[in-house]
Amino acid sequence: VQLQASGGGLVKAGDSLRVSCVVSGRTLSRYAQGWFRQAPGKEREFVAAISWTGHSTYYADSVKGRFTISRDNAENTVYLQMNSLKPEDTAVYYCAATTDLPYYRDYSRYDYWGQGTQVTVSS
Repeated sequence: VQLQASGGGLVKAGDSLRVSCVVSGRTLSRYAQGWFRQAPGKEREFVAAISWTGHSTYYADSVKGRFTISRDNAENTVYLQMNSLKPEDTAVYYCAATTDLPYYRDYSRYDYWGQGTQVTVSS
């Protein structure tokens, strides 16, 4: 199983960006998926998660109201739409998959990880 994140880039504060994560190898049936990020010198932090059906979504307080997570199971793809970006959103963004949705904030509960995509927001 491989998770391939893409769509990162350099944007200005206030801009929008959408990052994607494509799962290949096999369908991760019944897996919830999440996005985490890690800035230089900081620990990896939870950003957002979505249940297998897409009916349940969860967000870190720092991105609530600005970011939206969604998924297209037919395309094996999860998206993170990021609006009103701030310089403090600058980080490498990682997608991941887990069967332990109740522990969606805990990165140690995720079984599969993508390689990360860099998002840089200039002021």
